[in-house]
Parts: sequence; structure tokens; C-alpha cells
Amino acid sequence: MATFSSLSTAISLSNIPKMVPPRRDAILNVHPSSSQFCPRFELNTNRSLFTLFTSCRKPQLRCKPRPRSSVQCLFTGIVEEIGHVKQVGIAEHGGFDLKITAKTVLEGVNLGDSISVNGTCLTVTAFDHQLSEFKVGLAPETLRKTSLVELTAGSPVNLERAVQPISRMGGHFVQGHVDGTGEIISMDPEGDSLWIKVRTSEALLKYIVPKGFIAVDGTSLTVVDVFDEEKAFNFMLVAYTQKNVVIPLKNVGQLVNLEVDILGKYVQRLLSNGAIKPIESS
Repeated sequence: MATFSSLSTAISLSNIPKMVPPRRDAILNVHPSSSQFCPRFELNTNRSLFTLFTSCRKPQLRCKPRPRSSVQCLFTGIVEEIGHVKQVGIAEHGGFDLKITAKTVLEGVNLGDSISVNGTCLTVTAFDHQLSEFKVGLAPETLRKTSLVELTAGSPVNLERAVQPISRMGGHFVQGHVDGTGEIISMDPEGDSLWIKVRTSEALLKYIVPKGFIAVDGTSLTVVDVFDEEKAFNFMLVAYTQKNVVIPLKNVGQLVNLEVDILGKYVQRLLSNGAIKPIESS
């Protein structure tokens, strides 16, 4: 799995030029499958997404980002299973394709369904029940703004299907719209639990409060403390959670996707517009 030595490396991805993928016939082969729902797919590359992303220069087309103000899907932050990246490659449309092996999230799946991959809401573009795998597309902007750029074949990923009206809300409201990334700066065991500290930007840290919700790689967690001078926060993973999410499998220096509590963003917006007067100390 590719790693970054510092958060500044990840932030510099936003300055990477636009891309032009290699020829279609050199990258993607599609052939019929026994599945009655969709074709199988074969990506002829073992390179990492980071290598593919940084080796391209200009796009074939511009991907129009989904408006962040609209709620397209909703998650709880309760990971359903850990899948594994099978292959990565450049797609026909100029973005990237990611093939993931999984079982639970394929139950009742349909083309166009939303699945959270490490906290990023992605759309299912193909699947195969017999091979227990599905494919999602990644826009270049998604790789600039998330930790998915670190993924390689074999990488474990948190997976969760979008909630339905009858679903139990076990975590908190998670949109799958990653606000930014954070860098793991320490991982310290205490008994059978694990303390993890993450450094992030000031822009995100202002929305993070002690005992508040945060989604880390799509996992709904409770913030324990916020360290303003270090621009960091921490949380604790109990033994059960450690066995069912990908965060403990990462190393110090690697990135995690962060989505702050949407309620905090609404409050900040109302205060900045003057719709709500800030509380003044007497």
C-alpha cells in the first residue's frame, strides 16, 4: 500500500495537472459474463491509483462534480464489511475504475446503487455475484480530495451500502462526501483498545469538537480530544471495532478520509451569514 510521509504531500495533489489517459484498447477489456445483470470487467494493470493518477497529464473530458449541497445518499458510518481492492485502472470515460471483492454489500445490489468505500460515496457501475466483486468509477477530483489515491491491489477498504427508510441508524448521518483527509500521527495501544491521533487542516479542525461525531474512512466515531496547537484530534477504537474496520491496518503517516458532522457545518454557515447571533460572554 502506498504511503505519504506528511499531510503536505496529500495536499499537493490538488496542484497535479489534469490528465490524458492511455488508449482505451490498452487499458480496459470488457467481455461477456454468466451474470445476467451486467458484464464482467478486466483491468489490465497492477499499478497503484497514485501512480496512474500522477502519470497522466490532461483529461479526455471534464467530470462534472456532484453538487455538495444536495443529499444523494445517506450512510450511518457503521461498516458492513471489509472488502479488498482487486484491480485498479483507467476507465474509458477518462477517470478511473476500481474493482473490489465483497459479499455483504452485493446482497440486493443494482447498477447505480451507492456504496461507501472508505467513507466516499461511489456508484456501482458493474458487478458479478459469482465472482463476488463490483466496480465503481472514480473521478480525478475524487482522487485529489480523498485518501483513495493510496489504494493498490490488495488494499482493504471499509464498505457500507446506503441506508433505506427501514434501516436502523446505529451511527450518525454520513453523506459520503469527504471533506478532506487527515494524517495518522500516532497509534498507541491501551489494554485491548487503540488510541489514534490524526492531524488535519485548520479548515476542518474548526468543525471537530470533543465528544462530537466524525466519520473516519467512513467509520462513525466519537472524538475524544482536540489539540488545537497540533491541529489534531484523537479517538479510541475498542477491540471489536479494530477487527471490523480498516483504520488499525494503516500505519503512522498514512491518510484517512474525514467527514465532519454536517450539523456543525450548518451552524457555522448560519453564524457566518448572521442568521444566528453568536453567544456573547457577559
